[in-house]
Amino acid sequence: MRTFIRRSLWDVVPRDQRDTPEAFRRRQVVAAIVVLVGAIVLGWSLRLEPGGNTFYVAAVLLAGIWAAGAFLSGRLHLGRISGGEVFIRPILAPILLGLLLVGVFVLGSLVVREIDPLADYVSSVLAYADEGSLTVLAVITFFNGIAEELFFRGAMYAAIPRHPVLWTTLAYVVATLATGNVMLGFAAIVLGVVCGLERRASGGVLAPILTHITWSLSMLFLLPLLF
Repeated sequence: MRTFIRRSLWDVVPRDQRDTPEAFRRRQVVAAIVVLVGAIVLGWSLRLEPGGNTFYVAAVLLAGIWAAGAFLSGRLHLGRISGGEVFIRPILAPILLGLLLVGVFVLGSLVVREIDPLADYVSSVLAYADEGSLTVLAVITFFNGIAEELFFRGAMYAAIPRHPVLWTTLAYVVATLATGNVMLGFAAIVLGVVCGLERRASGGVLAPILTHITWSLSMLFLLPLLF
């Protein structure tokens, strides 16, 4: 377990992903604009009527904003992690890490559901699953998770010269808090730190994407059973 955690979150693989000064400035400008626009759309989407068509349009629009910002910022990398004697694409490890996060959040949910103010925040998010199509919401959750990681751990991470794990997590939390939901903000802190460390270790977006979608899809189906 210790080796698994170290390779997934801490050991930095050697790489050369330097941008020219012009490309780096472009990343910074694109990241700054997109994170503001995305936060506004996210806050708007979670204030719409659960199950309404406008909510689905807003969710798709948001995924498009994150993805467009990522690709407009410059090239992205998939990344690699240590596989012993060789470096490999991170596939199984980030999925297992996502499931580990699911276990932690499920245990936390057993406590949160006993605290009425916090349980109300969770229930307000779950209303979108209760009132709408769970299948459609799962598809949106899948693509939105990919798009968020492409932007926050791809474009924005590459645009920050120092302490990118800290600053991308902070930006992710601030964007999420535009929803007005403190529980989503807390989840963003944990997920942002874990995915940021994966990005730092692997040098790419594949590991954060797999962890994010594993966690988000699992919570989508498990939380309604707990609340």
